Amino acid sequence: MVNVPKERRTYCASSKCKKHQVHKVTQYKAGKASNFAQGKRRYDSKQMGFGGQTKPVFHKKAKTTRKIVLRLECKKCKTRKQLVLKRTKHFELGAKKEAAGHQY
Repeated sequence: MVNVPKERRTYCASSKCKKHQVHKVTQYKAGKASNFAQGKRRYDSKQMGFGGQTKPVFHKKAKTTRKIVLRLECKKCKTRKQLVLKRTKHFELGAKKEAAGHQY
């Protein structure tokens, strides 16, 4: 399980900063796919009419984990950058650490 703090001091490469600053950390999430992208238009046009499924549907999923992508936003200049972490099943952002040992 990976637990990442919600703020991180790291290098900001924008022309305004060019030094280490505090960054706000969020998890990257892919946006909604557009219906007007070239591939989607081609796929829809090919699917029209008779003839069933025209392109292969992927079934052989092998991976059980995902690569975690962090989105870092500089608090000073609002510049954003992305940082890829290793593969993990469980990911937490800013969760409290539980004390080790017996709890009374």
